[in-house]
Amino acid sequence: MERKTPTPFVTFEPSGRRGHVNPGTTIIEAAQNIGADIQNVCGGQAQCGKCKVRIIESTSGNNGKSSSTKNLSPVKDNEKSHLNASQLTAGWRLACQAQIFGDVIIMIPDESRAHRQVISKNPGTMKIDLNPALKQYALSLAPADLDDPTADWERLTAAMKKQFGLTGLTAEFTVLRELSEAVRSNNWEVTVSVRHQRQVVHINAGLETKAFGLAMDIGTTSLAVYLCDLDTGKVLATGSMVNPQVVFGEDVMSRISYTMANPDGTAALNRAIIGGINDLINDIATRTGLEGKDIVDLTCVGNTCMHHIFLGCDIRHLGRSPFTPVIRRAVDVRARDIGLKVCPGAYVHLLPVIAGFVGADTVGALIAEAPYNRDEITLIIDVGTNGELILGNRNRLICSSCATGPAFEGATIRHGMRAAQGAIEAIHIDPATLEVKLGIIGHTASSTGQNKVKAKGICGSGIIDGVAEMFAAGILKKNGQFNKDLKTRRLRFDSKGPLFVLAWPHETTTGREIVICLDDVRSVQMAKGAIYAAAKLMMNELGVKKLDRVILAGAFGSFINRKSATAMGLFPDCELENVKAVGNAAGDGARMALLDMEKREEANLEAAKIEHVELTTRPGFQKEYARAMYFPHMTDEFNHNYGY
Repeated sequence: MERKTPTPFVTFEPSGRRGHVNPGTTIIEAAQNIGADIQNVCGGQAQCGKCKVRIIESTSGNNGKSSSTKNLSPVKDNEKSHLNASQLTAGWRLACQAQIFGDVIIMIPDESRAHRQVISKNPGTMKIDLNPALKQYALSLAPADLDDPTADWERLTAAMKKQFGLTGLTAEFTVLRELSEAVRSNNWEVTVSVRHQRQVVHINAGLETKAFGLAMDIGTTSLAVYLCDLDTGKVLATGSMVNPQVVFGEDVMSRISYTMANPDGTAALNRAIIGGINDLINDIATRTGLEGKDIVDLTCVGNTCMHHIFLGCDIRHLGRSPFTPVIRRAVDVRARDIGLKVCPGAYVHLLPVIAGFVGADTVGALIAEAPYNRDEITLIIDVGTNGELILGNRNRLICSSCATGPAFEGATIRHGMRAAQGAIEAIHIDPATLEVKLGIIGHTASSTGQNKVKAKGICGSGIIDGVAEMFAAGILKKNGQFNKDLKTRRLRFDSKGPLFVLAWPHETTTGREIVICLDDVRSVQMAKGAIYAAAKLMMNELGVKKLDRVILAGAFGSFINRKSATAMGLFPDCELENVKAVGNAAGDGARMALLDMEKREEANLEAAKIEHVELTTRPGFQKEYARAMYFPHMTDEFNHNYGY
């Protein structure tokens, strides 16, 4: 055990809660102090075993901190009654027993959390034409005998030509391994799965024509999968989880840095993502009464970094100018080659990427919203740790990206956290009294009333609401400075500057105030300034003065208060009725490509046509960025007050 750090720094994943603790603090005590959720059924007596956690071994994890089981107290005998030898070797401990003496990153698994994180990745409701790349054919074969000893494959292909007109068929070798048993086990009746009318990827014994596909959206923060019936287009089940890679860093650049510092970095990130997707596949298969092998076709979207990690490609050069991806066009890869536990002959179709920081998720949103079929000037923003933007109409489309940082995920906010039970997600400040009403995930209650609702921290939608409301109420000035002349008990000062109290100690799970401080406001200003500046430079590139429509995409975009986002200047002025949150547009695009192979061609065509604007080379970016850090902007006029 190494006692290296006077005040160890602890990070809890997947909630993102973090902070310093005193040496000798148990993990469960640290969780309680910082506001992370770990079950504590037996009161810390090591009797229930419900508080199992896993220590992430890392030499360069979140915030550049290392993490090691060596920074904990030795394993106690009462832990061994709940953890076997392999678990202990893998870094598992009981949170109520392990004491912290150095920096650690602690993964709290679902079963040990008191409350699970809220991830919204619900599918959209748009109509999708059914024309999947994978089709199934029910076939009755003439049995082989001494008069007709034709080989099984040739017998099958001849029947496919005669009954369905399919010629030139090829087979995955996994099909050939199973073919003889498949054709004989049900009186020579089989169902043949054919990809693109050319390649046989699977054969089932019997006349079962149901086919299932999986659309995947790999986000920096979360994963989502959609199990679809390829015959009806119906979404049979959805699954989502925090991206297991968060233990290696909150955002894309931190994960790229991890691979630069660790020779096994890319492989570790790839194992994490493939393992997470396989867990989701197992979960949705169990819920629907299927097996992973029943999934015969897959599509995938993700930003360029996630796309490359999924394929196991080197991502180090994405972090170095000129930020070149390994490949831009669409990719088809065997699912088994990347370790997915589905039908052995299944393929994954990855939509094309556009640039180093404009990925297949943007292409998914592009085909889902189809601005290339509209006359209105449309701005599509995928709000996340990396902001990706599309602007234009049927005449011309351009795209760009900007580094917003993890503020909108709550990572750089003093009391920030991801969207989970107890997170403040909505804030209203009375402009007359400056008293606060809070919306808390799982509950909605006033922070001023007598209630039992407890807040743990602030998630992304909450910090946007909070800053917008503070500006509207006169607590914040246009430049982001606090108005120190206000007379209210909620305006306080500590050693780091002014802060505004959202929740008093008795209203929180930690027994400490939850505040928005000056550094929080600066983080929001930098994030929103980057998005606004990118949009403004893109408008200048197109020669347009006004936005007709704004689309907020991504799971986070679903939760943003449109009025708050518009009033604080997240993007240039647009009539509120024309600002729309569409949810997980990237995932919708992945489903469209799964269910309609013409959408795959459309994605290739439009991704090739769209123009990428590299903002870092534009001489006016820094000036535009500085102006955009004001609320809502230093000089641009906003013609709508949105109720403020």
